[in-house]
Amino acid sequence: MSGWERIRTSRSRLGGSDSRSPSSRTVRLGRVQPQAPGHRTIYCNDREANLPVRFKGNSISTTKYNVFTFLPKGLFEQFSPVHPITNVVPLSLVLFVSLVKEAFEDWKRLQNDKSINNALVDVLLDQKWERIPWKKLQVGDIVKVRQDGFFPADILFLAGSNPDGVCYIETANLDGETNLKIRKALEKTWDYLTPEKASEFKGEVQCEQPNNSLYTFTGNLIIQKQTLPLSPNQILLRGCSLRNTEYIVGAVIFTGHETKVMMNAMNVPSKRSTLERKLDKLILALFGGLFLMCLIGAIASGIFINRKYYYLGLGASVENQFNPSNRFLVALLTMFTLITLYSTIIPISLYVSIEMIKFIQSTQFINKDLHMYHAETNTPALARTSNLNEELGQVEYIFSDKTGTLTRNLMEFFKCSIGGEVYGTGITEIEKGGAERSGIKLEEVHKSSNAIVEKGFNFDDARLMRGAWRNEPDPDTCKEFFRCLAICHTVLPEGDESPEKVTYQAASPDEEALVTAAKNFGFFFYRRTPTTIYVRESHVEKMGKVQDVTYEILNVLEFNSTRKRQSVVCRYPDGRLVLYCKGADSVIYERLGDVNGDLKKKTREHLEQFGSAGLRTLCLAYRDLSTDLYEHWNEKFIQAKSSLRDREKKLDEVAEIIEKDLVLIGCTAIEDKLQEGVPSCIETLSRAGIKIWMLTGDKMETAINIAYACNLINNDMKQLIISSETDAIREVEERGDQVEIARFIRDSVSADLKKNQEEAQQYLHTISGPKLALVIDGKCLMYALDPNLRGMLLNLSLNCTSVVCCRVSPLQKAQVTSLVKKGARKITLSIGDGANDVSMIQAAHVGIGISGLEGMQAVMASDFAIAQFRFLTDLLLVHGRWSYLRICKVVTYFFYKNLTFTLTQFWFTFQTGFSGQRFYDDWFQSLYNVIFTALPVIIVGLFDQDVSESLSKKYPELYKEGIRDSFFKWRVVGIWAFFSFYQSLVFYHFVTASSSSAQNSSGKMFGLWDISTMAFTCVVVTVNLRLLMLCNSITRWHYISVAGSILAWFIFIFIYSGVMTPNDRQENVFFVIYVLMSTFYFYLALLLVPVAALLGDFIYLGIQRWFFPYDYQIIQEMYRHEPDQSSRSELLDIRNDLTPDEARSYAISQLPREKSKHTGFAFDSPGYESFFASQQGVYAPQKAWDVARRASMRSGTRTGKKK
Repeated sequence: MSGWERIRTSRSRLGGSDSRSPSSRTVRLGRVQPQAPGHRTIYCNDREANLPVRFKGNSISTTKYNVFTFLPKGLFEQFSPVHPITNVVPLSLVLFVSLVKEAFEDWKRLQNDKSINNALVDVLLDQKWERIPWKKLQVGDIVKVRQDGFFPADILFLAGSNPDGVCYIETANLDGETNLKIRKALEKTWDYLTPEKASEFKGEVQCEQPNNSLYTFTGNLIIQKQTLPLSPNQILLRGCSLRNTEYIVGAVIFTGHETKVMMNAMNVPSKRSTLERKLDKLILALFGGLFLMCLIGAIASGIFINRKYYYLGLGASVENQFNPSNRFLVALLTMFTLITLYSTIIPISLYVSIEMIKFIQSTQFINKDLHMYHAETNTPALARTSNLNEELGQVEYIFSDKTGTLTRNLMEFFKCSIGGEVYGTGITEIEKGGAERSGIKLEEVHKSSNAIVEKGFNFDDARLMRGAWRNEPDPDTCKEFFRCLAICHTVLPEGDESPEKVTYQAASPDEEALVTAAKNFGFFFYRRTPTTIYVRESHVEKMGKVQDVTYEILNVLEFNSTRKRQSVVCRYPDGRLVLYCKGADSVIYERLGDVNGDLKKKTREHLEQFGSAGLRTLCLAYRDLSTDLYEHWNEKFIQAKSSLRDREKKLDEVAEIIEKDLVLIGCTAIEDKLQEGVPSCIETLSRAGIKIWMLTGDKMETAINIAYACNLINNDMKQLIISSETDAIREVEERGDQVEIARFIRDSVSADLKKNQEEAQQYLHTISGPKLALVIDGKCLMYALDPNLRGMLLNLSLNCTSVVCCRVSPLQKAQVTSLVKKGARKITLSIGDGANDVSMIQAAHVGIGISGLEGMQAVMASDFAIAQFRFLTDLLLVHGRWSYLRICKVVTYFFYKNLTFTLTQFWFTFQTGFSGQRFYDDWFQSLYNVIFTALPVIIVGLFDQDVSESLSKKYPELYKEGIRDSFFKWRVVGIWAFFSFYQSLVFYHFVTASSSSAQNSSGKMFGLWDISTMAFTCVVVTVNLRLLMLCNSITRWHYISVAGSILAWFIFIFIYSGVMTPNDRQENVFFVIYVLMSTFYFYLALLLVPVAALLGDFIYLGIQRWFFPYDYQIIQEMYRHEPDQSSRSELLDIRNDLTPDEARSYAISQLPREKSKHTGFAFDSPGYESFFASQQGVYAPQKAWDVARRASMRSGTRTGKKK
């Protein structure tokens, strides 16, 4: 075991050091050979030989800090926004809270890392399996993983307990997909299963350097002088788990932080909200104000200082700060004194307060909102970051994917075209919607009584069912169609080998629907091995005959977003070699032979017809291969598969050789129904001033029809279409000159953009012109995003209410999002559900992931996750708008209270010869922000509510105030600054002027500390009362926090001024509050000064509400006398899933409650639960406090009756 103790985790001295070396890595299993340049060599079962290379260990760490970096790095993190270094006490409190939070979160990460690193795995040592911790695993080790276990590193799959060298894995931890994936070991290694056999394994693996691409792997296994190509099919990634397989044996390829999952463990790009960036400007403005105040004081001190003021004792031996003979030095030193004195103008605790408010908003309000809970999938909303809450209240552009976002991603085989004949009788939702728009009434199509109803199959046409296809004009084409569906796929069957009990594990819902369709047509795919597919075929030779046919799968040319097609080369039992291919119509049509003339035309018409009905289409084709042709091609294919460089590119090139001269069979049409509530959600968001763009990879006809179905486009809109599917472009494309095609399309797009822009301007200048909708396809978009044309595209797009981009790639989705984000400087939101939406989600200001059927990659890259598109209404119009309103109030109020407090000190400076004398005691200044005014503003940030949830959705136009940034304009900041200025003058001059003739009970005049304590009391009382004037709804928490803050000041001053220490504070505030409170002046000033200070605010707020109201204030007045029902009846009925205590709470939440006093709207406060429950017939067990409440109610009732 000595080798284990000497594992080193530093970088390899060989790997990656020479830029000229190929980007590959050698894993040597067995024998020792000299190191090859640029390769990394690892020896199996020889740890001593491995030590010099120093591979990464398998221990991982996800913590942010360690013992040495916690303080420096933690402090740096806290100072990353514009935090000034000011008074020690508030700064220390703020930093302490933040660092404790960071330390706690990092400690949890550390515990998680420890449990992972110490998990046990079987490793081959001395010809037997020994269990050791994951962290002691090394590259080159032979490991054994049991069923349901997780793979401890990235492993080369050598052998498994299944006889055909196959294992099943679940990749949910990597991409969220729960469908099982198949992995197949190379046939040469199937025998290395027992410890005795495995210890004989001698092999060399040459492979790529560690990288973060989950779905690719390039390498070769050299064994017994044979070079065998390795692909992702032989690699078992760390984080995946083994399913339906007793155990597997494999060789470790990448460990620890070099595994693909760890190299993917990067944080989502850090995003800061627009309001936060504007807040930084406000803080900089405050710094400017601070500098100006200090400069005024410094210059004035240099001018004022003079020996004629003999009573100041400014003799020759006076300290430099007050030496009249060096006025410049006096001004400079006074400058530094005043910076400390006025530093309270900078709200250092603002960032922490906002962070706390946002965190609670996310975890308690957004995550626990039942209106965004999806009962079917048991999925609540999830705020993955709390940085962007208020950004949700200012979104102007939404970029949405179509499949799985607007639609359900529950695919059903609906229609098909075989040999130029359409089959299937149903009518889609989109056809119904289109007919309604045109005023046509469609007759209801009734399903035949013996139609098959199954998940993924909604097809009804007796001509193809139960063998009836044999009587069709072209039964051979029908047979090829069904076989293509049954053979050309990567689906795994599970369960019993009977049509009723089998379940299919498919990579996509489309695949599952097509295989299910083949089953129902009589071609039942029931078993798969790595090299064969078993299909139970019915009615092929004669009606009623069922036979099991085995097809040998020779090659699979896999689907990817570039190829847009999938092909399988198979051998029939009779030796016939066939290539079956299915893919997008544009791709298949390019590869058809010359024999398809009339059929091509007919099928294209059917494709357009299906597209118009909103159906997803795929074309099917085949090609018969001769043995010579196949053998010659297969050599090239194996060579490409073995290539270490550009393997994907070479495989695509080889595929092009054989995927040509195809014979068209027909096409399939799959229906993907709209999600529930999408049309009404889009209509509501449009009323809120939000413009919605749909970015999809589907055909233009499908995209337009889906857009109609979900209210994105309507008949009143003028459609501006920029398409590459024009006769002129087709004509140029047929010539095949790529340069000419590119030039022609660019010129065509440019002309279309100019024409549409002019047309748009004409409509915009008319009073009642129609709204505009732009439709553009991916090919045209590629040229429109050119730097010379993108400005024109942006201007045209911004003038349109809706934009539909079809046939777009994932990169184009991100480019379009960035175009609006950066070009128009508008706040954008992207929403999608698949891996192809990740770049778009990360490009927008706010990214929303839909936790759907395409895995969790979109959710993992997002800022917020929801289960259904319709939940956007609640997320934006309710939580987003409230968050924006609340954060704006918090920021402006912080600005006001700090400026007011600092200006009173500033006015005092004018009466002290600009000497830097403090007006307030040090502790007053330190605790002002931290204790005496901290809690009420947090309560406002959490609970302020201008209108209820139901009214927010009833009047979506209220959202436009957020888009216009109405509550955080510089004008709003200016008004707050004006009233700060006014109130500070009132505090200072009213208190100083009135106290000049005031006396204490001993007949003495008040001194500095009496007056400053009086002024500070007025400031604390006034700024807390001003907060109540700011609120739209006032709850008991508002009263408790405001009263508690004022009370905290009095408790503090009573204790503070009652304590005398030997080294006291310039004999300042000892006994001051007791002296003050013994005078009538104190109570009179405490009553009149806040009234005088708040009078201006009161008058302004009254005039503003009466004559210049915000939209929400109008709604408040409309519903002023109506209790807020906040749509309790709409809450989901989830009682069956709750514990008894939760069920009781839920039942009580449905009951009427007391209403609190408020300035605009009712806000719930707890009522008499058991009492109301009994009135409503709800069983709620009595609690002790219920009994006390009811007793108090009864006594109140009796006294009322006696009166």
